[in-house]
Amino acid sequence: MEADRLETASPNPRQRHPVSWLKFCRDTALLAYQSLGVVYGDLSTSPLYVYKSTFVGNLHHSQSEEAILGVLSLIFWTITLIPLLKYVFILLSADDNGEGGTFALYSLLCRHARVGLLPNQQAADEELSAYKYGHSSHGVRMSQLKTFLEKHTKLRTALLLVVLFGACMVIGDGVLVPAISVLSSMSGLQVRAKNLYDGEVVILACVLLVGLFALQHYGTQKVAFMFAPIVILWLLSIGSIGIYNIIVWNPRVYRALSPYYVYKFFEITGKDGWTSLGGVLLCITGTEAMFADLGHFTPVSIRVAFIGVIYPCLVLQYMGQAAFLSKNLSNIPTSFYNSIPKPVFWPVFVIATLAAIVASQAVISATFSIIKQCHALGCFPRVKIVHTSSWIRGQIYIPEVNWILMVLCIAVTVGFQDTTLIGNAFGIAFMSVIFVTTWLMAIVIIFIWQKRIILAFAFLLFFGSIESFYLSATVMKVPQGGWVPIVLSGVFMLVMYTWHYGTRKKYLFDLQNKVSMKWILDLGPSLGIARVPGIGLIYSELVTGVPAIFSHFVTNLPAFHRVLIFVCIKSVPVPYVSDEERYLVGRIGPKEYRMYRCIVRYGYKDVQKDSDDFEDRLIISIAEFIRMEADDSQSSSYESTYDGRMAVVGTQARSSLSLVPYEQDEAMQSTSSKPPTLQSLQSLHGRESPQPNKRVRFELPEGHMDLTVKDELMDLIEAKDAGVAYVMGHSKIKARKRSSFFKKLAIDIGYSFLRKNCRGPSVALNIPHISLIEVGMIYYV
Repeated sequence: MEADRLETASPNPRQRHPVSWLKFCRDTALLAYQSLGVVYGDLSTSPLYVYKSTFVGNLHHSQSEEAILGVLSLIFWTITLIPLLKYVFILLSADDNGEGGTFALYSLLCRHARVGLLPNQQAADEELSAYKYGHSSHGVRMSQLKTFLEKHTKLRTALLLVVLFGACMVIGDGVLVPAISVLSSMSGLQVRAKNLYDGEVVILACVLLVGLFALQHYGTQKVAFMFAPIVILWLLSIGSIGIYNIIVWNPRVYRALSPYYVYKFFEITGKDGWTSLGGVLLCITGTEAMFADLGHFTPVSIRVAFIGVIYPCLVLQYMGQAAFLSKNLSNIPTSFYNSIPKPVFWPVFVIATLAAIVASQAVISATFSIIKQCHALGCFPRVKIVHTSSWIRGQIYIPEVNWILMVLCIAVTVGFQDTTLIGNAFGIAFMSVIFVTTWLMAIVIIFIWQKRIILAFAFLLFFGSIESFYLSATVMKVPQGGWVPIVLSGVFMLVMYTWHYGTRKKYLFDLQNKVSMKWILDLGPSLGIARVPGIGLIYSELVTGVPAIFSHFVTNLPAFHRVLIFVCIKSVPVPYVSDEERYLVGRIGPKEYRMYRCIVRYGYKDVQKDSDDFEDRLIISIAEFIRMEADDSQSSSYESTYDGRMAVVGTQARSSLSLVPYEQDEAMQSTSSKPPTLQSLQSLHGRESPQPNKRVRFELPEGHMDLTVKDELMDLIEAKDAGVAYVMGHSKIKARKRSSFFKKLAIDIGYSFLRKNCRGPSVALNIPHISLIEVGMIYYV
């Protein structure tokens, strides 16, 4: 899928060969077909509950043909203005290297205006191929706004909180969408089975939800090929039923497409009509997926799918329901299922149930993705992230989050037992997300697109006023179920910000207490201790300097490894980092110290796979850096990527490396040079954790080589053969005694609790436990 996406990303396909143009059209059609099952599941199932959720409360007494046509007019113009005009024609153009969503917009702002709160940005990050966006020139006013935003920490904190608020509401959607979709589809049974009670419908819905969440660990790709056909069948069904109802019940229903009927509706209903907007807006729930799921498709394919299939089918269905209800006002609570012709009721019911499952699956997957992005931003505790697809990048599964979502979803279904109440909660969550997107997009228009402020203000005023109108109506539904997403988002925001706050304080402590280079140079090449054979990988979050755990280790133990590599796993504000740009390597101290730094960079949508060859890749990167450093005077490419004492090293071009890996039978390895005690320990380890018989070793390539480079590479090879140890800080974070009460509450209770109950850093980084050395420290922040 990703290959198709990249191939269809040519900016001017019409200028290419006719065969290429045909291929572009074919690939776009294929991606548009696939997007129907991934992007539009939630949006396409909204006809199940919109009319029922609209005509509740006081509006129940205003049921008339004029009110039905007024609601239809509101639905039509809502779908036209927000999904079609705002998202299809505007927001899809604001992608971040093909990625969309609130985090994509925030990533663009972090790169352009440095609004991130974690001070780990480097000049070398700006050289990433995915970093550039648009023009780099700025006007005077633009520079002033940028400087103003960068100087005020409170503004940057407020921006982060807005993004986290939108992310938490997306997580709320992950709880509410499965509940309302499955319960709405199951309620159709009561249309034909009159003796079926509400409690029995709820039980059936809960069983279906448990099965849905239980299958998540298999990954979306196992059943993804069925999604698009199901949604297409569903759309064709509702579109055909809509046409049938228009012809049979009220052919003149098309008059409601005039905005005059919106005015007429509010004239008749007054304040009750305004409060009913909380039900009307459910017709566009799922719209955010068009932008958030952009990474798997192209803007053209999503536009084609929406304009060619989704928009007309939804409009026809809502018109058909309105035509049916205009002559059958008593059927509003079950308007969709009652409007289905009897001969096709059961097939449509089955398709509706399957479509509800597809909609739920898409939102659950989006929840996993948004939590992964929060984790990459440093705003979510470490959780287990499983990459479920080897050919679709970005499909993940998070076990802990999956079961939490299941429990919350069943609790909402059992607690409310009514799609109207769940719809009230869903409306608040959805409107909050698109309202946050509108504000972020207005900032992007100024800083990224570099348009005039008046244009951004016009965008914000037009769409913001419409969404504020709907949002104000949903606020009135807070006592009737609307409190659920507010409580959920409050809890998740508290967790996210507490984790981010503690992480930032810990990083600042490391930054302020890092070891000075003068202290290291005074120790000499031996560091004042015995240097034993082997490689020590010292993990740190610092991108510059030597962490305090190193000095703590050196002053308490009499020996350290011959080769030291300070490893930093770092997230950068781009969606993906290619393997050729992933490793940033440099030297610490003079050559004879044999100390290096390696920064491993990941994008916010990258998944850190459990790679068995991480050590080998690291050694290859260090060796390539040694060679590049020796060829510095002849290599212009090295100078262009050199950042102080750091250089970008590609791990894919292994033919240019100074080390050549080869496979050797473990039984044939010579162990005569190793002490008997070490041999016995290694054999014991081999019995406890069996490994493949093939191992990767290194040797120097043949040919002339500088003597200094050869000696350094030989030291690296011998150290790798001696073994690799992982050194990591085992820190305890405490607030200073003079800290405020809220800081002590956040650090000593909140952050400490989260650290104790989340995955440890060694487990998250897939570090072998038998090779791990932990250095205990107390951080007073």
